Amino acid sequence: MYKIRLFNQIALRGLQRFPRERYEVGHDLPGPDGILLRSHKLQPEEIDARLRAVARAGAGVNNVPVDYCTEHGIVVFNTPGANANSVKELVLAALLVSSRDLVGGIAFVSSLKDVGDQARLDALVEAEKKRFKGRELFGKSLGVVGLGAIGSLVARAALDLGMEVLGHDPAISVEAAWRLPSEVKRMENLPSLFSQSDFVTLHVPLLPETEGLVNRDSFRAFRRGAVLLNFAREPIVDRRALEAALDDGTLAHYIADFPVPGLTDHPRVRFTPHLGASTEEAEENCAVMAANQLTSFLETGNIANSVNFPSVSLELSEGYRLAVTNLNVPGMLGQMTSVLARRGINVVDMINKSRGGVAYNLLDLQDVPTAGLIEELSAIDTVINVRVLNGLDNGA
Repeated sequence: MYKIRLFNQIALRGLQRFPRERYEVGHDLPGPDGILLRSHKLQPEEIDARLRAVARAGAGVNNVPVDYCTEHGIVVFNTPGANANSVKELVLAALLVSSRDLVGGIAFVSSLKDVGDQARLDALVEAEKKRFKGRELFGKSLGVVGLGAIGSLVARAALDLGMEVLGHDPAISVEAAWRLPSEVKRMENLPSLFSQSDFVTLHVPLLPETEGLVNRDSFRAFRRGAVLLNFAREPIVDRRALEAALDDGTLAHYIADFPVPGLTDHPRVRFTPHLGASTEEAEENCAVMAANQLTSFLETGNIANSVNFPSVSLELSEGYRLAVTNLNVPGMLGQMTSVLARRGINVVDMINKSRGGVAYNLLDLQDVPTAGLIEELSAIDTVINVRVLNGLDNGA
């Protein structure tokens, strides 16, 4: 039996992906093979020596000690794109809120709760509605920073609203490029995008190189009176630079999913309480995707959507499968195949991939891997761990 430890409430549709005859799933399981979590901040001391994988039901993995996991040969998965539509719809709502004073208008009407006469109510509404006049999105320009799963959906939706869409993503993948509508105007750099955008929306991951991506220098390129939307991560926008841009009128509005002290009551700032993925559909999509990735890895050794290991896919063949993780150094594959050759073990199929300082190998063997073989492979200096997989049976 494989053991999956949960650290958060996980959507039932995701939990149903673990067949009961092969998986034990719960919140307090000792010695788990896999961990499935959402927002729980996982600590190294919570990681058992038996653990093989951590799946985060969401895109960000800042609550997982990824470096520690890599050092110990633990694969970390996320679920890119599973909550993309949920975030896209929230961004569209933010665009509308920033262009039409819906929040102020609703609050005004709510303040009239004691007016009981319809004629009086109508008169007050007609007299005050000019306070909430806004502008249309049609014909305005939207700059999309980051053109992955979410950014490309936002771009397409904005085009459908009649907006001009500018995009910038120097690291765009081939798959993302295929998803991107041809009407999106690709910008070579951020200053060009900022200077031509009425609205700017951020959809990049939080990395060392993206922290403070929007800063004082960035705001100098902004079109005066622009609107900035941040539904990516709070540190991507430098807070002091943001406050200065709001004070001097560079920004007309800032709308984000990450409240920060000191700005929650600012008249031109609107915060939502981290609602990007807070829909039933997104939570289910993330849970199902994370569970599928865990079961595939534990049962076949294949890896998809890992943030610290290479993507690896090898169709199961007859025989016995080994999954070997090692430091990415020259000569390792030769050492492993030499061990197999000395023992007269035939390799039916294999794949070797690396990412950064770690390499991962799947080897399908014709013969049963003995304890002696596993010990000899594990004894190689740069081998991190060795797993035995035999079809759908739990490995030794």
